[in-house]
Amino acid sequence: MNFTGLIIGIGSFLCIGLFHPLVIKAEYYWGVKSWWAFLFVGLAGIAGSLLCSNDIASILFGVFAFSSLWGIGEIFQQRKRVQRGWFPKNPKRKYD
Repeated sequence: MNFTGLIIGIGSFLCIGLFHPLVIKAEYYWGVKSWWAFLFVGLAGIAGSLLCSNDIASILFGVFAFSSLWGIGEIFQQRKRVQRGWFPKNPKRKYD
């Protein structure tokens, strides 16, 4: 039996699933200025993917990296969702 596809599928599902609430929380607490953190994590994941010799780990690093980079755009979309009232505003944060 070959579990490679199953491992990559589960890992991809978990990485993508992790970034959905991370984007929501990051926008809630820090706003769109948190995009740089997603960029840093994404670049670190790309470096990890390039430097890792294990194929499965390299693929999962890549999925993690590009999920993080996708989160940059989602941070700005999340701001629009908050402005529309679809998500709550943080009462302790000043908005534009």
